[in-house]
Amino acid sequence: MRRKADEAFALAGDDALSGWRVSLDALPACADFVVSVIRRRYPDLAPPFHARWRHFVFAGRDLWTERSAQAQFTNTHEQARAAFDLAITSVLLDAGAGPAWRYRDSASRIIAARSEGLALASLRLFESGGFSEYADAPLRADAAPLMHFAASNLADAFQVGPDNALAGLEGRARLLNRLGAQVRARGDLFARADRPRPGGLYDTLLARAEGGTLPAPKILDLLLEALGPIWEQRPILDGVSLGDCWPHPELGFTPLHKLSQWLAYSLVEPLQNAGVRVTEIDGLTGLAEYRNGGLFIDSGVLLPRDRAALARTYDVSDPFVVGWRTLTVALLDRLAPLVRARLGLSAENFPLSRVLEGGTWAAGRETAQAARNGAPPFSIISDGTVF
Repeated sequence: MRRKADEAFALAGDDALSGWRVSLDALPACADFVVSVIRRRYPDLAPPFHARWRHFVFAGRDLWTERSAQAQFTNTHEQARAAFDLAITSVLLDAGAGPAWRYRDSASRIIAARSEGLALASLRLFESGGFSEYADAPLRADAAPLMHFAASNLADAFQVGPDNALAGLEGRARLLNRLGAQVRARGDLFARADRPRPGGLYDTLLARAEGGTLPAPKILDLLLEALGPIWEQRPILDGVSLGDCWPHPELGFTPLHKLSQWLAYSLVEPLQNAGVRVTEIDGLTGLAEYRNGGLFIDSGVLLPRDRAALARTYDVSDPFVVGWRTLTVALLDRLAPLVRARLGLSAENFPLSRVLEGGTWAAGRETAQAARNGAPPFSIISDGTVF
């Protein structure tokens, strides 16, 4: 991923990448803005890792931690499997919701939109036993319920209706169905003594940890192997579905794997809580999505060759989108050292995951709100499985 991102960056530097130019003169000011956001949001300069778990926190209440504490798991391994079940299903439901959708939580009276709303809705669905095969064990996901989970079930759980549309509803449901089928098909990766479940990946990673240590890229390796077949309408090479990897006229096949990496980041903490030492966090890349990518457009770092291009609508496979996302990965790697230098922190103390959380994702949300009432920098047709 980084190799392709660096190729794109080099071409853009030579003014030879279709669709986009890069203005590095604007990068220092972008770093200044990100640093101001970090200092405002985390005065102690200690943001947590960028992960799905942040979206379960509302007004200081960590809803998953509260529910997990009530569950009385038999041991830390079972707690980790449940966290994996939740993270995997929640992240797969986390693609862009669209501007109008809201979730109204009756238990907490919280009204949430976008990623936080999707997180809250998926948490309530999970803890209600919506993915469990066992009435006495709601906090789990199993192959059969996932395989048969209908779009109408998802619409009910996510409060979708004529006045509360959710982008990519059918695609999200099919993704859960394909996850269930893959869980059943790959018992070597997902199987547990009881029945196969997404949380079985915890045991596979535990077995791959050497001396209790697991490099973060190995999490992504497993996710790409385990989840690769669940993605629909993806490029296929030599009979292998490539997932979030797209052809580009100057770059060839260009891997991005946004949701898989978002999930990899989100599995770090359950592993750490179970006693696994996760290393090489920066072995994962920044996330090629519209908050980070929008930040660079709004900051003048990324410039479309044709300004009218931002008024058009694109499929995710369009070279304009692929180039934008790939440059986003390259620029995050170049922005992070500037942010750390301004904060006086090392890469070890402030890895890319903290830069994202602190950070670029929040800064991108702020610039989007100011420029477009929160909308992405241009329109992308979503099936609910990429962003």
